[in-house]
Amino acid sequence: MKKIGVIGSGSMGSGIAQVAATAGHEVLIYDNNPQALKRTSEKLQKILNRLVEKGRIDDPTAKAIFGRIYFVEHMSSFKDCGLIIEAIIEDLKIKKAVFEQLEDLVSNDCILATNTSSLSVASIASACEKSERVIGIHFFNPAPLMKLVEIIPAIQTSDAVLVEAKKMIDSWGKLTVVTKDTPGFIVNRVARPFYGEALRILEEGIADVPTIDWAMTEIAGFRMGPFTLMDYIGNDINYKVTETVFKSFYYDPRYKPAFTQKRLSEAGYLGRKSGRGYYDYAEGAVNPEPNKDQALAKLIVDRVVAMLINEAADAMYLNIASRDDIDLAMTKGVNYPKGLLTWADEIGIKKCVARLDALHSEYLEPRYRCSPQLRRMARDGKTFF
Repeated sequence: MKKIGVIGSGSMGSGIAQVAATAGHEVLIYDNNPQALKRTSEKLQKILNRLVEKGRIDDPTAKAIFGRIYFVEHMSSFKDCGLIIEAIIEDLKIKKAVFEQLEDLVSNDCILATNTSSLSVASIASACEKSERVIGIHFFNPAPLMKLVEIIPAIQTSDAVLVEAKKMIDSWGKLTVVTKDTPGFIVNRVARPFYGEALRILEEGIADVPTIDWAMTEIAGFRMGPFTLMDYIGNDINYKVTETVFKSFYYDPRYKPAFTQKRLSEAGYLGRKSGRGYYDYAEGAVNPEPNKDQALAKLIVDRVVAMLINEAADAMYLNIASRDDIDLAMTKGVNYPKGLLTWADEIGIKKCVARLDALHSEYLEPRYRCSPQLRRMARDGKTFF
């Protein structure tokens, strides 16, 4: 089993290390902050002990997993690693500096991976002389629990590195999807309307926060409503991701952020972590009840789901990922009740096109333009599956 290196000891880095060690690898975690390494060591021990208490693993297994994880204070310790995964701050300049330094310390056949969720893998790879060895391997948080991993080859990445990286992560018990190196990859791109269209419905005064959340959970079957989920993620983080995708797509109106979320972020109403967001999380707080009008709920669900389907269809149209990988990514990456392309077939492609065209006719905004993929399939009487 190859030695695995992990750069960054935050929740993502430590989670990746736990996954790799559980799969039988020796894992080296590096962080430039020794105190952070110490905290991560203590945290990992607690997590493994909790798994023993819950009966998920036995005590010898927990000790063996932790015994395969080494906390190192110098990247030179990575010299014998076969794969290194960087999981540090989402800052392109810092990541490029790390990869440039790293390349001089490892063997020529060591694969260098970034866990970036939004930055260009090609830009990160450009920092290396052997840029063909660089690839994106995007885990979802928490890495030990979330099954999906997006594999993102840059234009420089060799076919051999793509095959080997995918095979490695598959062997860790993960479900991998291959996606083109474009902003948001699959999940963070396709999921934007779940938040954006819900916010638009709120801003128009069509329905309030609890009503939209109720419609999307009770009627559509999502595990969390968009506002509950934004409060869980953090409105600052969710807004930043939307803003990044918006800018990266040259200000395409489909990804336009909402002033409502921007103002909440500016006010410090970040959600659960600050005690207030779209909901009030203070002890004893009473939040409004939803309006359970079925016709209103149908309007909300039809609109949000149509926009999600349109985004998924466009990702397929632009060869971002395959049909199967798009549906797998949305069910396993963000726990959607069903794949969006499967959902499109169930609703009917012509009906999806009609809903989008009605929105476009109403608003005359390019955010509601129907994907050519859907329009052609409706014309030709085709389905995704």
